[in-house]
Amino acid sequence: MPKVLIISDSHGLTDEVEEIKSRHRGEVEAMIHCGDSELPYDAPELEGYYYAKGNCDFEPEMVDDQVVTVGELTIYATHGHLYQIKSTLMPLSYRAEEVSAKVACFGHSHIAGAEKVNDKLFINPGSIRLPRDHKEPSYAILEWSTLDEVSVQFYHVDGEPMTDLRMETSLAAKN
Repeated sequence: MPKVLIISDSHGLTDEVEEIKSRHRGEVEAMIHCGDSELPYDAPELEGYYYAKGNCDFEPEMVDDQVVTVGELTIYATHGHLYQIKSTLMPLSYRAEEVSAKVACFGHSHIAGAEKVNDKLFINPGSIRLPRDHKEPSYAILEWSTLDEVSVQFYHVDGEPMTDLRMETSLAAKN
């Protein structure tokens, strides 16, 4: 089963970013950081992550978005501040469509959640430093066996699953 680790909004944390990476390195096919690490572009903690530049990142080498393909699933990753994610998912949805992504990952709001709109799955892993919806700092793992069986499990920064934050859905094309 392919898995993708998704974190965001670590705002200067280094030990936690490294611990999460080390904890899941052997079990995930890709790791995505949706921005606002506030770390240098070449920080060892960011090594191995597909990184999307956030509004608190100022390194010129960082890029605003990433398109990641794992198996049959294309994932679009951005921070979200350039797509007005605090008021609507529409601009982000259009951009995901442009790059043929079934999943759009973003941060910026620090609010953990997963939502399927039409045929797209939107995932915000929350913040591992400054969560705004739950008191627990969080990240997420996207997992699928087929596009009919897709799940998003959220985890506390310490690695414990957050049982109240899990979603199961299908991203298979409808006939």
